Amino acid sequence: MSDRDAEFLEYATVHRGRMLRTARLLTSGDAHWAEDLVQVALTKLYVHWAKVRREDGAARYADRILVNSFLDERRRMWRRREATTEQLDDPAPAAGPDPADRLTVLGALAKLPRRQHAVVVLRYFRDFDVHTTAELMGCSEGTVKSQTSRALATMRDLLNEPLETLETLR
Repeated sequence: MSDRDAEFLEYATVHRGRMLRTARLLTSGDAHWAEDLVQVALTKLYVHWAKVRREDGAARYADRILVNSFLDERRRMWRRREATTEQLDDPAPAAGPDPADRLTVLGALAKLPRRQHAVVVLRYFRDFDVHTTAELMGCSEGTVKSQTSRALATMRDLLNEPLETLETLR
């Protein structure tokens, strides 16, 4: 195994869990799709590893690949033909909030348009600021702000209650 491969393997081992948590949020709890997104992101990251590791931007680059992969996958026709279910195959253990509340929020999140969905995950679940979110999504800060505003309004309507519920899922 080369030094490059060993270095990438170490990075992937350390950061895969964080990437998977983000992917599960992006996919509204679809564990299989989340695994696919992480695999795509890690594959693309490996291809560009020599450049990324020199710039010390591997985590940010991996997050951008993950978000772009999510946005691209949502456009594919075969993804629209698959049916999702209300029950998660492998729900995360409840460490505070009621699992029913978590599923309710994830269900409402899944109903958002893809860009709004990504903005909510990056801003409220990953705690990225507007600038970082804009950078990861490849759009302006104004677009992030407007998409966030629309997404929160839609989530409020869907949940029919204040969005403090989001704070409990961090």
